[in-house]
Amino acid sequence: MSGLNASLGYFLACVIFAASVRALLKKWPRFSFMLEFASSFMLVGCWLEVQTIVEVGQWAGGLGPDVTVTILFVLLLTHGIICGGASGNPNLVLLKFLQLEATTLPTLLAVAAQFLGAHLALLAATFYWGLELTDMHMIKNLMSSQCSSSLLVSLLQGFFTECICALIFHLVHLSLRRRSALIRVPLIAVLLTFLSQIASGYTSAYMNPSLAYGLTFHCPGFTLKEYAVVYWLGPVTGMMLALILYMGHIPRIFARNLLYFQKTRFRVPKGDKGEKKKV
Repeated sequence: MSGLNASLGYFLACVIFAASVRALLKKWPRFSFMLEFASSFMLVGCWLEVQTIVEVGQWAGGLGPDVTVTILFVLLLTHGIICGGASGNPNLVLLKFLQLEATTLPTLLAVAAQFLGAHLALLAATFYWGLELTDMHMIKNLMSSQCSSSLLVSLLQGFFTECICALIFHLVHLSLRRRSALIRVPLIAVLLTFLSQIASGYTSAYMNPSLAYGLTFHCPGFTLKEYAVVYWLGPVTGMMLALILYMGHIPRIFARNLLYFQKTRFRVPKGDKGEKKKV
C-alpha cells in the first residue's frame, strides 16, 4: 500500500497545483488561456501515474485492474470539477473555434498552453519517478527510457479507433454541454473511462492530442508523424464528423446545412386578406 499512498500524494499535489493556478488567474482574466496550461498539466501528470500503476503496480505493488479503473474515473471526475471550462484538450478548444465561439489568437494561445502543460507534466513525472520513493517507482524509473507505446495496432486501425472514439465522445459532449455540471461532469468521466478501457488493446482512446503527446509520443516504436496521424488527425477527424452530425455543418468552414433542411413557409394572415378585399 506504500506505493498507492505515494501515488495518492502525487495526485493531490497535481490537483492543488491546478486549483492554485485557477484561483490566481481569476484576478487576471487576460491570461485565462493559462487555465488550459494548468488543466493539461494536471491531466497528463496524473494520467502518467495511472499508466505507471497499470504497467508496474500489479506485480510490484499488488494493485489490480479494479484499482486502476477506479483511480482513472476519480481522476477524470476531479479534473472536470477542479478545471471547469478548461478542458486541457486541444480538440475541445478547436471545437469552440469551429463553432465561432472563439477567435484565432485565444485558440492558438490555449492550444500552445496545453502542449506546454503536457510537456512540463512529463518532466515533473520523470523527476518524481527519479526519487524512487517506492519499489513501483524505482522500476518505473528504470523503464522510463524504454517505455511501452500505447499504440498496439497498425496506423490504419489506430486512426479509426481514435476517430470513432472521438466521434462518440464529441456527440455526447455536444449533447450535454447545456446540462448542469452535476450531470455533465460525471457522465463525461464515465464515458472517458469506459472508452479508455475498451480501447486499451488498441490506442487507449486518448482523444486528446496534448494528452497523447505527454503519454506516448516519447516512447519508441513509431515516428512522430505516425503518432500524429493516429493521435492528432484521428481525433480531429472524429470531432469534425461529430460536429457535422450534430449541427449539419461546420460554421467556421461553411454555413450551408448538409443534413438538416429547414423549410420556411410564409403565410398571409386571414385578417390581411379581408382588409385587401374591402379596399
